[in-house]
Amino acid sequence: MRENRIKTIWKQGQAAVNGWLAIPNVFSAETMAHAGWDSLTIDMQHGVVDYSAVLTMLTAVSTTATIPLVRVPWLDPGIIMKVLDAGAYGVICPMINSRSDVERLVGAMRYPPKGQRSFGPIRAFLYAGADYPQHANEAMLAFAMIETRQALENLDDILSVDGLDAVYIGPSDLSLALGCTPKLDQDEKPVVEAIDHILARAKKHGIVAGIHNATPDYARRMIAKGFRFVTVGSDARLMTAGAQQVVAAMRASPVKPAAGGY
Repeated sequence: MRENRIKTIWKQGQAAVNGWLAIPNVFSAETMAHAGWDSLTIDMQHGVVDYSAVLTMLTAVSTTATIPLVRVPWLDPGIIMKVLDAGAYGVICPMINSRSDVERLVGAMRYPPKGQRSFGPIRAFLYAGADYPQHANEAMLAFAMIETRQALENLDDILSVDGLDAVYIGPSDLSLALGCTPKLDQDEKPVVEAIDHILARAKKHGIVAGIHNATPDYARRMIAKGFRFVTVGSDARLMTAGAQQVVAAMRASPVKPAAGGY
């Protein structure tokens, strides 16, 4: 069974640095994987990625030691099982609001008797190894996204579900839920307080806390607070930022062509 390095990083008391894939393309996924991220998350919720693209992107990521994760569109056991069968080593599920939501998430990710996952790891066998069925329940990572008022109210119930590995904060939706500006790298007091509260309760329950970030500086601050899983940017954002930087540099100091040219 191929090691889930994210679990190893956590056991060592370190934080995993996660990248984000929103572009449905094999080459961009492979390029990101070779950059050295601890893990990469393929985004099926707000990225423009469907299941066919997920399969090819997982294959591209597997050319490296980077651990492949998928954010599914919704709490749908069918798609959760399919991305695991395709070789994802963890699932980030949005809009988890209650204990029953977490139980459905965890149940879809574990084979009986621990859950209700149907057996058919068609590509997971290729990626993980022939002994995948014996180790999958322990190796797969279940992330519950905390991003609503209801989730905050039910936080302790959510965190107490056996089999939940981590919670993941979506700052933009959490900000909207609290009447604040939807953005990453939040500094508005109600959102900062909610983030700190989620982290504190997760620590109390022995659950890893993760958060989505826009910049390395903010992500490093979150690690210093105790977050053990930080996402920094995405393929689309990094491409946009790099392109804007180049164009701005060219526009800032225009050079006049030498005389005689066409």
